[in-house]
Amino acid sequence: MRLRTHEAGTGDRTALLVHGAMSDHGTWHAVRDHLVGLGYRVVGVDMRGHGASPRGDYSAEALGQDLADSLPVGADLAIGHSMGALSLSLAVDRLRPARAVYSDPAFAFPPQLAAAIPAMRRMVAGATFESVRAANPRWSTADVEAELAGFAAFDPDFFDVMAECARADRMPATAVVPSLVQLADPSLTVDSDGARLLAERGFTVRTVGGAGHCVHRDDLKGFLGSLEGWL
Repeated sequence: MRLRTHEAGTGDRTALLVHGAMSDHGTWHAVRDHLVGLGYRVVGVDMRGHGASPRGDYSAEALGQDLADSLPVGADLAIGHSMGALSLSLAVDRLRPARAVYSDPAFAFPPQLAAAIPAMRRMVAGATFESVRAANPRWSTADVEAELAGFAAFDPDFFDVMAECARADRMPATAVVPSLVQLADPSLTVDSDGARLLAERGFTVRTVGGAGHCVHRDDLKGFLGSLEGWL
């Protein structure tokens, strides 16, 4: 499946941005602008079931294949968040970026996530500016607006693959390229044992103190600070 991609900047370095579930490329707006300012050409993508990309046939493996089919090989940097980070990990051997960053990656969603999906469906369907702001008081107005736009273009059937991931161990066996795992505090997706396992498998692991699951929107300064040496 060919995904919709969105480019910004004309620099001689390339960065790839892969959003998380229920979002789209627009939720990276602040990170995109920062990278463009550093001289990157930034390629954002709408995952299957999100934004302007096609729908249907959801599985973790399909999400990884989509990225391999749609994004340029050999980028200087690739960053994925949550389900986007999982998808990136499943495509990284084919995309071969020089560096990969996995932000609070969905390698090990808590098992109770599957039971929470009906409530998540209702949240997306009934979202307003006020409800998103109340749930995420640290976000900018632009972040709240981007979240609502993502919800409006989201296929709720995607929740099926999230439930699948909550029942599976998706920890990568090795860091295929130099790789940073950036964790929220506490992480929704990687516990302390998982963090130790990832470190043993060759990943650099850093935590952004006090940040929630959407690290780049909860604490942009902390998000960028934790990427020191990776940009």
